[in-house]
Amino acid sequence: MEDDDALVAEVLRCDAAGVPALLLGGGSNLLVADAGFPGTVIDVSTTGANVDELADGRVRVTLAAGEGWDDIVSRAVAHGWSGIEALSGIPGRVGATPIQNVGAYGQDVSQVIESVRVLDRVSGAVIDMPASDCAFGYRSSIFKVEPDRWVVLGITIVLHASGEGIVRYPELARELGIAPETSAPVAAVRGAVLALRARKGMVLVADDPDTWSAGSFFTNPILDAEAAMSLPAECPRFPSDQGIKVSAAWLIEHADMGPGFALHPEAQAAISHRHALALTNRGSATAADILDLAREVRRRVHEQFGVVLTPEPTLVGCSLDGE
Repeated sequence: MEDDDALVAEVLRCDAAGVPALLLGGGSNLLVADAGFPGTVIDVSTTGANVDELADGRVRVTLAAGEGWDDIVSRAVAHGWSGIEALSGIPGRVGATPIQNVGAYGQDVSQVIESVRVLDRVSGAVIDMPASDCAFGYRSSIFKVEPDRWVVLGITIVLHASGEGIVRYPELARELGIAPETSAPVAAVRGAVLALRARKGMVLVADDPDTWSAGSFFTNPILDAEAAMSLPAECPRFPSDQGIKVSAAWLIEHADMGPGFALHPEAQAAISHRHALALTNRGSATAADILDLAREVRRRVHEQFGVVLTPEPTLVGCSLDGE
């Protein structure tokens, strides 16, 4: 759907007819069951980007849900606008970013979102929801908690026109050769992020199976202080508004699942050789193959450390808890 009115009409038509609707924004963060989806798949391909310059040196950018996310980041960096440069190289479309509260390298999209334009499938109304009503959290939002109610039509973000951004993530700061909490040109930050992502196999390369994944398959667990302290001292920990965030990649690597781990030598689903959080398709893996591998990863981590990993991609017609 290339038009908001047509998109809204089609969703409401499906709802009125009792037909399940799957809103697709590129599909880079989905795992769909091998049986497929028993309903209507709606491709959200709306476009549009409007810019307003604010008096305080910031810019307000209103974006349609179907715009390519990394295209928007690239354009922002080219204009010297800061706030999303560390979110470079993330696939998918704009409409998915508030749902997942997409984040990486010390930034997440909720830090710049002013409002989200949504269809409320309960009332049939289109509203502009302020960020304060979106219940943003780590890889979460009201749109993810209530996926059958909301359809994201677009977002409005506010960026700084300073040409530089604060680098908060230690790994990114090291890549740039600066101290954390200092600033760097947004173009340099984007380049460093793309280089880091490429080394981890998180930038798609057509002939490299280590990059054929849905990105990080598990989120970093957020634990209370007691649970976090029960883990080995060398397990990386990060402060979080919701508790203590620990590294899922470290837990996987230290639960006897090294680079390239697979359930058997001929398996088509395997952990990436470059990043423990990426579950890759070596060429002909089915959704069931990916699920079997994910279940084994989750089982071993829980058995070794008592932590239950949560999948990050949206699972359609399937679950880690059953077939």
